[in-house]
Amino acid sequence: MRVLVTGSAGFIGTAIGRLLDAAGHEVVRVDVMLPQAHGAREAPAGTHRLDVRDAEAWQHLLRGVDVVCHQAALVGAGITVADLPAYASLNDLGTAALLAAMHHQGVARLVLASSMVVYGEGRYRCDEHGPQRPLPRRIEDLEEGRFDNLCSQCDRALTWSAVEEDAPVDPRSAYAASKVAQEHYVSAWARQAGAAAVALRYHNVYGPGMPRDTPYSGVAAMFRSNLEHGRCPDVFEDGRQMRDFVHVDDVARANLLAIEALADLGSTFETYNVASGRPISIGDVAGLVARGSSSDLRPRVTGKFRVGDVRHIVASADKSARGLGFQAQIDPSEGLPAFATAPLRE
Repeated sequence: MRVLVTGSAGFIGTAIGRLLDAAGHEVVRVDVMLPQAHGAREAPAGTHRLDVRDAEAWQHLLRGVDVVCHQAALVGAGITVADLPAYASLNDLGTAALLAAMHHQGVARLVLASSMVVYGEGRYRCDEHGPQRPLPRRIEDLEEGRFDNLCSQCDRALTWSAVEEDAPVDPRSAYAASKVAQEHYVSAWARQAGAAAVALRYHNVYGPGMPRDTPYSGVAAMFRSNLEHGRCPDVFEDGRQMRDFVHVDDVARANLLAIEALADLGSTFETYNVASGRPISIGDVAGLVARGSSSDLRPRVTGKFRVGDVRHIVASADKSARGLGFQAQIDPSEGLPAFATAPLRE
């Protein structure tokens, strides 16, 4: 198949392009080379340096394309409300422009990079009172070191459970809001154009080629950076926050499976979690990265917090196993120590 990849020079886009090449697909690479993600780096050879928001101007690249793999996006939570226009422009307008250009060229298959952040908080339950949707945590509780979400009836700490794709969306940042908007645009396009699309909701992605010390770096890269600079990895809250960390090579495989599955689908829109299926605490993430490094430093639990952070968010990987045949191959217990010395992108 001929596959156009937006954001092809990015951390995940590079891994996807490499896997598509190996699988014998023809790859058309497009990336605007945002300074926030790439600094002053030149576009890799064979990459069309183009802005997805101007897709009408380069839609000739869509001729003969079977599937678009849309990875281009401004990421990170957003620092202030002033960042909202940038997310709306690059992510939302960019997706809408791409979809319009695809329709004009008769391209009716799309894989969208989405994110776990669309869920907001994860799924919780009280052993006595059943499922709960907790309110945002109060700043005064966080300042006192009370980090758990509490049952609305008995005030006991709630336990987490895996979030499935039918959970309500609850975006709590500019980035999360833009990802929800992207999904809605793609869903509407699939219905109106009689097209097929899949949104892959990535959980915490890590691995070789991750950008160093940028907003595009995840917490695992920040722990690694601390160690390399002779600092203990600082773990926020009590370190017991639960997440799912999925290796970039597994994310690339999920995209390949979705691209190939779309060839046999009619008009549809589906969402899938892309996760390792092996939940891990943030404290353990820091410990595994430290174990894989050459440093004697060990993580330090600080009790610090960021307003707006969720307590737990862990994915159910069941639907992606059924619908895509996807199962992560790299366990975080092996991948995170290896990440401590993996090559990063400067």
